[in-house]
Amino acid sequence: MNAEDRNRLIRSGNARWIGTLAKGEGHLSTASGALQDQRYAFATRFAQEQGTNPEELIAAAHAGCYCMALAYGLGQAGKPPEHIAATAALSLLLGPQGPAVTGVKLTVQARVPGISAAEFEQHTQLAKTNCLVSRLLNVEVSLDAVLLDG
Repeated sequence: MNAEDRNRLIRSGNARWIGTLAKGEGHLSTASGALQDQRYAFATRFAQEQGTNPEELIAAAHAGCYCMALAYGLGQAGKPPEHIAATAALSLLLGPQGPAVTGVKLTVQARVPGISAAEFEQHTQLAKTNCLVSRLLNVEVSLDAVLLDG
């Protein structure tokens, strides 16, 4: 086993689908058990029916990854955060060529003692660039960041 293989982590999820696209349904699970047979269907993905969908899960993963990337960067700079909250809003366009993800808007609020607004902006942009999920997505990722008072 080479060094790259020793350092490789595998994260997995699985999906099952029964029936046609419009009338069928599926279930999503993760190897960790964090999701277990979560129902998804055409209406939970492309309409407003309650339930999960792949895009919602990508958005949650993006928000979580971004928080960790920002916490890492701030900590490395000697400005550890007290609190970071992020939301990722993924835009899904239902167009004539089929559905397409057209962008993600990250919104973040953080409390970081002793940091200037300019330093905070620099760290938020670096975290957007360095976040693994940002790098994975092939869409524009925009960001709104708010530094909360001390």
